[in-house]
Amino acid sequence: MALSKVDAIAIGGFDGMHMGHQRLFEALGENGAIVVIETGYANLTPGSEREHYTHYPIVYYSLDDIRHLEGKEFIDLLKKRFPLLKKIVVGYDFHFGKNRRYSHSDLGEFFDGEVSVIDQVSIDGDSVHSHKIRAKIQIGDIAGANRFLGHNYRIKGSVVKGQGIGKRDLVATINLECKGYLLPYEGVYAALTRIKGEEHLHPSVVFVGHRVTTDGSYAIESHILGEEIGACSAASVCFVKFIRKNQKFESLDALREAIQNDIALAKTELNRLSL
Repeated sequence: MALSKVDAIAIGGFDGMHMGHQRLFEALGENGAIVVIETGYANLTPGSEREHYTHYPIVYYSLDDIRHLEGKEFIDLLKKRFPLLKKIVVGYDFHFGKNRRYSHSDLGEFFDGEVSVIDQVSIDGDSVHSHKIRAKIQIGDIAGANRFLGHNYRIKGSVVKGQGIGKRDLVATINLECKGYLLPYEGVYAALTRIKGEEHLHPSVVFVGHRVTTDGSYAIESHILGEEIGACSAASVCFVKFIRKNQKFESLDALREAIQNDIALAKTELNRLSL
């Protein structure tokens, strides 16, 4: 859709594109667009990764480029970008303008169209916020994070060379370098992996953390369940369920046995998705 046809916008940081954000988007209508204010701290859905979770076009503004604007100047900037603008949608905690001195209650002073303020969204009595999702991811509560997100937490990256013992002594893995993302608590996860260029998701077991049993280096490794994967350049991982925390084993045999147990548990968890 051409931006010249946009008549409603939702404004925010929108890192995570979570259930609270989606409530704002539901108020946009047919000719809506999303305005993302980039603070430089987005690590759940960094950059254009947000576009994976909406059909609306997204326009990005760097906070550093607009932080000097007063309230009226900011709204004038938006009205110039969207000449047919009739509606602005924001969250209850929205602030804007120089030093964040203006709130949603001030929008009517600078904008003569409709202002829609969306109340706090809660799940199981707990308010949904990006910082809470980050906290859940960092303690391994991936199920709780996914519930707030409304989708499985996803990271993507380039395939890199591993330490070389996986396929030979343990199990074959795809080794990833995922820059710009908040990485989950160190451990093993049931996950879904998508190889770049493919549409379908592969059931997988993913390890995130330091290889404390072998070389001690940090790694993100995905083992695809029941399939042989050829050479690939990039992949993404959707985390479904935390299986266990990272731990050191006394031998490769003990590690191999733990991995087989991880695979069995992951299969059980992922099979529940298809029931």
